Amino acid sequence: MAGIAALLLGLAAGAAAQQPVDLQLVLGVDASGSVNQARFELQKRGYVAAFRNPLVLQAIRSGPTQAIAVAMVQWTGPALHVLVVDWMAIRDERSAEAVAAAIEAAPRRLFGGGTSISGMIDYGVALFQRGGFAGERRVIDISGDGANNIGRPAEDARDDAVRRGVTINGLPILTIEPDLDIHYRDQVIGGPGAFVIAIDSYDRFADAILRKLITEIATDARGAHATAQSMR
Repeated sequence: MAGIAALLLGLAAGAAAQQPVDLQLVLGVDASGSVNQARFELQKRGYVAAFRNPLVLQAIRSGPTQAIAVAMVQWTGPALHVLVVDWMAIRDERSAEAVAAAIEAAPRRLFGGGTSISGMIDYGVALFQRGGFAGERRVIDISGDGANNIGRPAEDARDDAVRRGVTINGLPILTIEPDLDIHYRDQVIGGPGAFVIAIDSYDRFADAILRKLITEIATDARGAHATAQSMR
């Protein structure tokens, strides 16, 4: 009995140690074979600029805890994922700059292996179990230029994630597949307030990801029905 009591106390202490945040956000960055280095750098620079933009911090400060936690993953195939930025909290200018600098310093780690959106969703869901944060909302933000073409169906992973209380938003880049936004809307996004922002080229990624992050951060926890937006 003493051992059980000690275990329960340990679990309670671990739960109490979790830092409350308004949002836990997993950023999934496409690093598949269709993404050449120039396209990858446009994505990377877009994220860096967004976290350095005062509008993002303003959105963070609009929440009850005035804090979010962010992690970034490069993804390709069903089992090909690299956590390039582990969970970091953003509460002020200094911590926002720390996240921007971590993204800026992270090299590309994957260069091919198919496009498994389902694998990214499954990996993202597992990430919420680590990191020491307790988010009012949990969101996986996926950007990419191709439909799910390997691994289990994207909608199956999406449905499993939604059942676990996770929302999935999408930023499809329509350079290669002009109707990719339809795939994202029908088979990828899900959960309260889920939405798609589609762009027609990588050159517009920075503007789109800034808009997307602000929307994700400032969205009410109760959410709304899934929506589709476009920057075409």
